[in-house]
Amino acid sequence: MFQLKKISRDSIPEALEKAERYRLLNEPVLAESICLDILEADPQNSKAIIIILLAITDQFSSSSPEVNRAKQLLSRLPDEYDRHYYGGIICERQGKSILSKDIPDSHFIAYEWLRDAMELYEKAESKRPTANDDAILRWNTCARLIMRHHLQPRDEKHIESQLE
Repeated sequence: MFQLKKISRDSIPEALEKAERYRLLNEPVLAESICLDILEADPQNSKAIIIILLAITDQFSSSSPEVNRAKQLLSRLPDEYDRHYYGGIICERQGKSILSKDIPDSHFIAYEWLRDAMELYEKAESKRPTANDDAILRWNTCARLIMRHHLQPRDEKHIESQLE
């Protein structure tokens, strides 16, 4: 196939700016590619890990391989707050993606993903840096989505009766 070319460590700050710009331009595949090059040169670059994680979640559909790829990146983040916060983002974005799809039980599934996100945001909130309310803002967003769409957990009694 192709032998990928390596970037220099000196070019990483500018490459990070480009990756962020491509994400904002709704070009997550380009942002992801740039981050893969950065991580090849600097495997522990937290900013590149976060950008690639967000670029992956920008591409979410109802399938799970993207979710698993994004979750695998969490363990590479050194900060516990970031692991919880970006774990919440993964769950929130998957929930919103499922909510927009016409699939069976999408409202129940979306609810579960959004509640998982809220739990992770609560964990992040307890570890947040001073004057950083991002986890609270995201928690509130999930709560509003649940209320706006009248999402609820599955009724366990209904599931049991269907199985009988």
